[in-house]
Amino acid sequence: IHLVDGVYDKCCQGLSSVKITLGVSKVPESTIVAVMVHVSNVAEALAWYGLAVRSASRRQMRTPEFEVLQVGEIQLEFVPSDAKVSSGTAGSVVYWRFEDFEKALSHFLSVGAKLYRGPMQIEDGQSMCQLQDPWGNCIGLRGKSHVGLI
Repeated sequence: IHLVDGVYDKCCQGLSSVKITLGVSKVPESTIVAVMVHVSNVAEALAWYGLAVRSASRRQMRTPEFEVLQVGEIQLEFVPSDAKVSSGTAGSVVYWRFEDFEKALSHFLSVGAKLYRGPMQIEDGQSMCQLQDPWGNCIGLRGKSHVGLI
């Protein structure tokens, strides 16, 4: 089964294709609004990320009732890890852009993050790396490198 421009194209073992139009030609454009981080201790995560992400501000949500960190347009939402979703390095990595890569890396390391991958140089004079928070989740950093490869 293939999806091309809103049309499922299902080929049946050499028989002619069956096409079903879904009525939508493209996925509408959107932005990331929240990153959910699974941790063993939500209160400790709120405190640690509040220290690590200096531009974050705490925000109380009412439905359901919980607290998040607001970073620009993005909400960092901390939830307890469980049998379905544990904390750790097995999933997607969100990369945060910084004007000064080395300064951001130094700051995260100073508050207890551990280097997991990199750093490495990428396009346009930038560097990137992955760090681990105290719960083993990966945090990606990327930005302008002022000293080259570390």
